[in-house]
Amino acid sequence: QVQLVESGGGLVQTGGSLRVSCAASGRTFNNYAMAWFRQAPGKEREFVSRISQYGGSTYYTDSVKGRFTISRDNAKNTVDLQMNSLKPEDTAVYYCAAGPPLLTGNYYEPTRYAYWGQGTQVTVSS
Repeated sequence: QVQLVESGGGLVQTGGSLRVSCAASGRTFNNYAMAWFRQAPGKEREFVSRISQYGGSTYYTDSVKGRFTISRDNAKNTVDLQMNSLKPEDTAVYYCAAGPPLLTGNYYEPTRYAYWGQGTQVTVSS
């Protein structure tokens, strides 16, 4: 079992920045690839970013490329998502997730990830 707890959400104006963090406990953190997903009201949960076990590879959905940066610290068992140039359409509950380290073609599917945090709200005002 892996327990995940997100923090750092909040309210920010368009163009602002926010950093959300996820703290993991339980099984060995670097056994897992980590990802961030988000879910806006009335919409399906969507992939935002993924980082490999040791941070060597990162992936982003097109809408956040160049604005968001995912990072992890295996010594502290944390994964962060730095969000810059935020837009109202980034408003959502942000979830971190832990999944298998092997990269497969459906890495962006929520079903690939076995462990989830409770989510943190990010609201971007226009």
